Amino acid sequence: MKSLLKYVDTFSTIRNINFWLYVRYTRRPASYLLQQQSLLVHSAAPCPPCSAIHECGHSLYEQGRNLEYDGLPVSNSAGMAIHESQSLLWERQVALSRAFSDYLLPKLREAFPGAFPDGKTAEDLYAALNVVRSPSFIRVEADEVSYAMHIILRFEVERGLIEGTVQVDDIPALWNSKMKEYLGVVPEDDAQGCLQDVHWSAGLFGYFPTYTLGAMCAVQIFDAAKAAIPSLEDDIAAGRFAPLKSWLNEHVHKLGSLYPTADDLMVAVTGKPLDPQIFLNYLKAKYTELYKL
Repeated sequence: MKSLLKYVDTFSTIRNINFWLYVRYTRRPASYLLQQQSLLVHSAAPCPPCSAIHECGHSLYEQGRNLEYDGLPVSNSAGMAIHESQSLLWERQVALSRAFSDYLLPKLREAFPGAFPDGKTAEDLYAALNVVRSPSFIRVEADEVSYAMHIILRFEVERGLIEGTVQVDDIPALWNSKMKEYLGVVPEDDAQGCLQDVHWSAGLFGYFPTYTLGAMCAVQIFDAAKAAIPSLEDDIAAGRFAPLKSWLNEHVHKLGSLYPTADDLMVAVTGKPLDPQIFLNYLKAKYTELYKL
């Protein structure tokens, strides 16, 4: 994006959304998922496949590049925000969608006989996969709403470090303070707090915001795909993923870094630069419906 600071106001808007929605992706037995009396209140959403789907999205982006330009600068990705958008699009817009639950439930019943009672529906599965609960200590276990709060926290700490207003020794206390302010919890130790990620120890300062930028891009790009493929939701429900993959290959993947900025690519793909309001509208609509708000 032309300037990360352009989106600070958007981060502030997300921070002030009035529902604190948390999900914890646990490694419980498959039978746990649909055997709770109230899927929205009592279940934690076990979604290990989401991680695999996320990484598959990265791979599809790399594999979809135009081989005519292989090895040339134009064949590089359009930046990590776009790269994350391609993984998050498959993880969230596809795998966490109602249509995907229609496709997934019969597969789960086949793979885990007896674990998914006949009385439970794809709608129940959709609710379970998107269930939210607190506390939310760990970024990689956070749902798609509270996840942005984890990113805002890290962005603000990083910005302070770069500006010189935050010292390294200040990070644990500052982290805990921001966790209390933004997510209503205080980590028990630094392993649950400021040491949970690998990014800073690897020198990847400035990477965290690409996750939320990517999430915003993913929603906007998926909306464009739905407009171009009227049957997309039916395709996903039927397990036909090729039309979406082909559309992304044509309109995103093969373009590489042909456009000077990610915003220029977004204009080419969606008709407008990144618009954070589209992301906010998506979150509000989805979770208002799920939680009858």
